[in-house]
Amino acid sequence: MTDYVEEQRNELEAIESIYPDSFTVLSEEPTSFTITVTSDAGENGETVEATLKFTYVAEYPDEPPLWEIYSQENLEDGDLENILTLLKQQAEENQGMVMIFTLVTAVQEKLNEIVDAMKNRREEEKLQKEKEAEEAEKVKFQGTVVTIENFLAWKAKFELDMAEFKRKKQKEEEQAGKPRLTGKQLFERDHNLDTSDIQFLEDAGNNVEVDESLFQDIEDLDLDEDDPNFDPLDMDSDED
Repeated sequence: MTDYVEEQRNELEAIESIYPDSFTVLSEEPTSFTITVTSDAGENGETVEATLKFTYVAEYPDEPPLWEIYSQENLEDGDLENILTLLKQQAEENQGMVMIFTLVTAVQEKLNEIVDAMKNRREEEKLQKEKEAEEAEKVKFQGTVVTIENFLAWKAKFELDMAEFKRKKQKEEEQAGKPRLTGKQLFERDHNLDTSDIQFLEDAGNNVEVDESLFQDIEDLDLDEDDPNFDPLDMDSDED
């Protein structure tokens, strides 16, 4: 008949001698203890750590012990799940034999793998950043490829910008008190003015009222139409 108590006591003594600084007894009935497992340091000194809690059942080692992750440092949820899966697998393979040292050793190796994976991820991230920087540099020198679509978009924006610029410039000139243009200057600038009077008459239906008092009575004018130097336009200058 197997003496479970004796086997458990012997294993505890061995475990305490192997892990003197990380072994802690939590209770004696049932026997429960923790072992803190730390990975080897990575190239930048980083480590991961898990404190495992084991509890003997009455018929251990014929029945596996109970375990849990008591605490941890720098481990992600996925890492914790992988460690628990590993403990279950190792317990099944070693059932019937004292197994605490085997379980702790397996976790130690797993933590080292996690640190190596962290290193690999950093290297991959570094390479990815370098690749993105190189691509950005190439794009900077290559410029933007001109297509019909982006050219039309640029043209439309350019025309809007120019229209806005002209509008602001005109407003600034008006606010600066720039002298108003004479009728002649307006006529020379806008040739549509030569048809404006005709258009006005057409819009009014040729019914335009004229204030005759604004004009001098033609009978009061001393005109000599036989004079070869006679010029009706001079009347305006005389009145001025």
